[in-house]
Amino acid sequence: MIGAAGRLIAGIRADFADPEAGPPLDRRTVIVLVASTLLLCLYYYLGTRSAYYGLGFNDMAARRAPELHSAHGGLLAYAYWGVMSFVFRVAAPALLIVWVLRERLADFGFGLGRTGRHIWRYAALYAFMLPLLIAASSTAGFQATYPFYKPALQGGGLFWTYEAVYLLQFFGVETFFRGFLLFGLYKRFGYYAIFIMTIPYAMIHFGKPAGETFGAIIAGYALGYLALKTRSVAPGVFLHCGVAFSMDVIMLMRAHGGLAGGLLALF
Repeated sequence: MIGAAGRLIAGIRADFADPEAGPPLDRRTVIVLVASTLLLCLYYYLGTRSAYYGLGFNDMAARRAPELHSAHGGLLAYAYWGVMSFVFRVAAPALLIVWVLRERLADFGFGLGRTGRHIWRYAALYAFMLPLLIAASSTAGFQATYPFYKPALQGGGLFWTYEAVYLLQFFGVETFFRGFLLFGLYKRFGYYAIFIMTIPYAMIHFGKPAGETFGAIIAGYALGYLALKTRSVAPGVFLHCGVAFSMDVIMLMRAHGGLAGGLLALF
């Protein structure tokens, strides 16, 4: 049995060293790919709103803060979601970059990079997206989806509190996909890293309206390319947050009878 195991391991090593299979494995790329896979799984099972309920945090909140839970129990689940997005998509990758890969955070898009010279590209993308958001907001699918936390349509402090934790989640999305995964693979795969990164990025949109899911493919390509051009995830964070926030504001306006009612509801 030991001999068979040894032959199996030797065969695997030979396969990985096959010159027809491309360049040999390198430590950096393997760590980024394995860590990204593990973090995606950990976030799915431990960091989502479903995990908040499944792991008993909702029951714990009901026992320890009954008044808060009674008034805003659903909002607590979104707060958990936002914080866990930061933990698994920002903090964990940052620790891996510094302590395992021994590299600079700036080399993975943490920082402003060359944002200044390319900011007009992001402004153009937002201008392109805004009329599409307005059109999409009139469809039943988007109206049933956004905002995720429907009480936020009341406006005021409840809307702003929800938006704060909701947008924190997008900070995690951009940092993970356009930062850790994209820049982590760029040295080995070059611009092919954009297409690799976009596969799991599109998949996290499963369950949302079909238009948004297919749109995420285009967004993944565009934001990936721009992240590499600017050497930063920062403008992508602001663009993604701006688009998401705009959709919720548009829905707030629809819920309050138009522009004037929506603006009043904001405050």
